[in-house]
Amino acid sequence: MDTTDVKAFIFDVFGTVVDWRGSIIRQCEEFGRVKGINADWPAFADAWRGQYRPYMNKVRTGELPWTNLDALHRLGLEDVLNEFEISGLSDDEKAEMNFFWHFLRPWSDTVAGLYRLKNRYIIAPMSNGNIRLMTDMAKYSGLPWDCILGAEVARHYKPDPESYLTAVELLGLRPEQVVMTAAHQPDLMSAQKTGVKTAFVPRPMEHGPDRTPDPTPDPSFNVVASSFVDLAAKVGA
Repeated sequence: MDTTDVKAFIFDVFGTVVDWRGSIIRQCEEFGRVKGINADWPAFADAWRGQYRPYMNKVRTGELPWTNLDALHRLGLEDVLNEFEISGLSDDEKAEMNFFWHFLRPWSDTVAGLYRLKNRYIIAPMSNGNIRLMTDMAKYSGLPWDCILGAEVARHYKPDPESYLTAVELLGLRPEQVVMTAAHQPDLMSAQKTGVKTAFVPRPMEHGPDRTPDPTPDPSFNVVASSFVDLAAKVGA
């Protein structure tokens, strides 16, 4: 990829920057231990994440008004608690669980790679997560963002083009000066349609060892890297 004119890298977060699944499982297991709740917590984490896109699509289609991801996670949590027949939790305990999404651990290469990229480029999240969620996660995991961008700023969830283009506009750049980075090929394909460049960094363990996604990159991506450190090296950072 020719990086002569590139000024910024924006990032999908859940799965690309952080290990959402392992982090949610770990926190749920500890919560269950303290509260005396026995559950298949890996299956619970998968089911909770599975509520994410259906609820987000309700916002996208107008069935729900604009609702940030914290609130969508809370709606999904109610559904999953019912599915797993977990009852008796107070509103405060449910709020505590919902906040688990604010404390997700980064992949081992994430922070080092982001610091290298930050030395040369503007770096920011381009996530469907809301600003408070992204801010808490950054403080918890040491993510050195220059600013917080994403769905709540744009009032559009990915893959709506407005989500990517609002980030470009707020950075005062042209689409071709921005690189969207993700482990999810559909996210990158949607971003490409707005004119931004794309970087694919596979995360084969995002869904655990039993659900490894196809790592074969679409040939249209501008750069493919095995890690954030590898990405930084490939773009001269």
